[in-house]
Amino acid sequence: MASLDDAIPLNCNFIHGPIIVGAGPSGLAVAACLHKNGVSSLILERSSCLASLWQERTYDRLKLHLPKQFCHLPFLNFPQNFPKYPTKDHFIAYVESYAKHFSIGPSFKQAVLRAEFDSAIGLWRVHTRDSLYLTKFLVVASGENAEPVIPEIQGIERFGGPVIHTCEYGSGFEFRNQRVLVVGCGNSGMEVSLDLCRHNSSPHMVVRNSVHILPREILGVSTFAIAMALLKFLPLRLVDKLLLVVAYFTLGDTERLGLPRPKTGPIELKNATGKTPVLDVGALSQIKSGKIKVMKDVREITKKGAKFKDGQEEEFDSIILATGYKSNVPSWLKGSDFFTEEGMPKAAFPHGWRGENGLYVVGFTGRGILGTSSDALKIAADIAHKLRSSITTTCGDRILLR
Repeated sequence: MASLDDAIPLNCNFIHGPIIVGAGPSGLAVAACLHKNGVSSLILERSSCLASLWQERTYDRLKLHLPKQFCHLPFLNFPQNFPKYPTKDHFIAYVESYAKHFSIGPSFKQAVLRAEFDSAIGLWRVHTRDSLYLTKFLVVASGENAEPVIPEIQGIERFGGPVIHTCEYGSGFEFRNQRVLVVGCGNSGMEVSLDLCRHNSSPHMVVRNSVHILPREILGVSTFAIAMALLKFLPLRLVDKLLLVVAYFTLGDTERLGLPRPKTGPIELKNATGKTPVLDVGALSQIKSGKIKVMKDVREITKKGAKFKDGQEEEFDSIILATGYKSNVPSWLKGSDFFTEEGMPKAAFPHGWRGENGLYVVGFTGRGILGTSSDALKIAADIAHKLRSSITTTCGDRILLR
């Protein structure tokens, strides 16, 4: 068997603490929890900033969909003067202050090209473009939303106007007075369509699947907060039924608007698949007024527009793909069967945070920052415990040798 000295090149970097891949909220949460446990770490981030999804790939009007008390990271709340639903700029400011508070300094522009456990030396080899890192602990924090999903739509290459993903969308100002096809009816599709309306555009929103739409608030109280409170006393399916009754009386029958609901309730569906219900912030009223037109799924894109599965054909100036994001873990993490082909942990929450050989995973729960915080605390405690046990064992061995 090769010795450790033989197996490690002279120009590599041995990291005494864990390596965290990704400097988004998930990676920062783990680093802060490790800091609280007296453990140093190294964050490798492919971009040049913290929370790059928020800073570089989100639209201007984005706000947190949940109240701030449900969206803070461990050990540091949002400032009291922040609004109930912090804006994009508020959240970025919070993330930057969080990193400063816990003395977190990621290594930027260090995209991980490959990471694989080397059983010969008992360490993870983590390769970037110009460096090799070795560590006992690897934390995958690259997230569920690492890469945009670009669907295959027949004929889209023929379209004569711009085609962008929402990760490139900033404001409806760029599309003012245009007829715009928005593909997707999740939170992003709804909010982009609403933003387009406010810039005198004519959005046509494609409904590709069924979708749950809930009011963001009920009598001034967050629907999410009400659901969380009810779940402490009532079965999940009963809470789902109550939410749907309230949604019907406050929003009306969405199926009549071309927005059919899934048969599974909103919370049960979220827990099973990670599919988030839409929290309405005004798009539904624009649909009812006809300013946002709901369209059936696209059959094909033409040079000037689109043909739809119900036989309609329309012309458009631009196409915006509100088709979500996906994990990129399979492209760089090798030799592990912890993840599915789609880059998600095979074990469901709350068991998908720890693998073998010092592998940890955060930010893949489908439960937002609450799920991230829960996993970050467990990961940091587990790593700190293993490091303390290792030191105790080493010290014990030295005593015996004496």
